[in-house]
Amino acid sequence: MRTKVISVAMVILCVMMVNADVKPQKDFNLQKFAGTWYRVGLAYDSPGFIPFRDKVKASMGIITPMSSGNVNLTMWELTPFGCITKMYKYNKTNVPGQFAYFSTRHNMVKDITVVNTNYTDYALVLKHKVFHREYTQVALYARSPRPPRNEVIQKFKTFALSQGFPRESILTPPAAENCPPSGSTR
Repeated sequence: MRTKVISVAMVILCVMMVNADVKPQKDFNLQKFAGTWYRVGLAYDSPGFIPFRDKVKASMGIITPMSSGNVNLTMWELTPFGCITKMYKYNKTNVPGQFAYFSTRHNMVKDITVVNTNYTDYALVLKHKVFHREYTQVALYARSPRPPRNEVIQKFKTFALSQGFPRESILTPPAAENCPPSGSTR
């Protein structure tokens, strides 16, 4: 039992060290980051997610900055029950490019870090909660539903691997059909 506790503690320490080195985009500009983004890549290896990996489609979101520095995110995701809309409020932190939000699904506060973006084509985003490896995700966002250039996809995969994700947990899902439905993003 003691060996198991030590092993778990070592895994937690390794995850903390990996995520501690992640810095947000230098000179992050929220106004330039605002607008429509499509999640065209995802790295997530939660055991509960594995059965659904083949069903994932690219999702669309709209980032709306608030005067407070917080962000509202409206996401449309295609699920087996149809196209659903989710609303998120990301609270600013003291570090530009880092946000926090309360996940009702996991009942905890999570950190969001915009790791790298050129604002016009792509963004690499890390979502994590320190101490809980199963809640870490890496996402690749693009300004269109089409995947970005191959070098951007490789950058995404390399970053996901550096965060400890196995290759089989790194996805570049196809675009969703009619999600969001035409005219629903106004």
